[in-house]
Amino acid sequence: MSKVISALSVSVDGYITGRDPRPGHGLGDGGVLFDWYFTGTVPSSQFDGFKLSEASAEVFDFHAGRVGAVVAGRTTYEDSERFGGGSPHPNAKLVLLTHRPAEVSERQTLAGTIEDAIAKARELADGKDVGLMGGGVVNAALRAGLVDELVLHQVPVLLGHGRPFFQELPEHITLTLIDAVPAPGVTHLRYGVER
Repeated sequence: MSKVISALSVSVDGYITGRDPRPGHGLGDGGVLFDWYFTGTVPSSQFDGFKLSEASAEVFDFHAGRVGAVVAGRTTYEDSERFGGGSPHPNAKLVLLTHRPAEVSERQTLAGTIEDAIAKARELADGKDVGLMGGGVVNAALRAGLVDELVLHQVPVLLGHGRPFFQELPEHITLTLIDAVPAPGVTHLRYGVER
């Protein structure tokens, strides 16, 4: 059965965007969280234009290659200019989690609850894993007990402000470290979520 994973870049102080993320402004000053996508010499086998370090390419392409569908929240969707009518992943369909009407393309599907979104994404993923994008989506899936793995691409920066990755949860969640890979400009931390 496919897994539900989240693989996001995060600052050491826990932010996934910088100040003032909004359409047309990208991630505000949080763009530094993604420098490691472009500062290496190894082309990604999954994302055109990404040039990663050797260590990062191995980790990034492994996780990106696992994903068959992505669930994203409305804020991430709007801040990312609706992914240009596609998906944040070049080889995956998008399920947009929203409570408001939205126009979507043939590569995009709507869902009103995290449970419905992940169920639809599993169908679309065709046996591959479901990726979660955005802090709100990840936290909703954690609260619902639906996350199998968290991958933190931890960038050595303190942003001091922005959108936090993790929000308040009803109880603590225990993680088991599966892998830790240091790389130039980022440390890749892979955790299993205990249930």
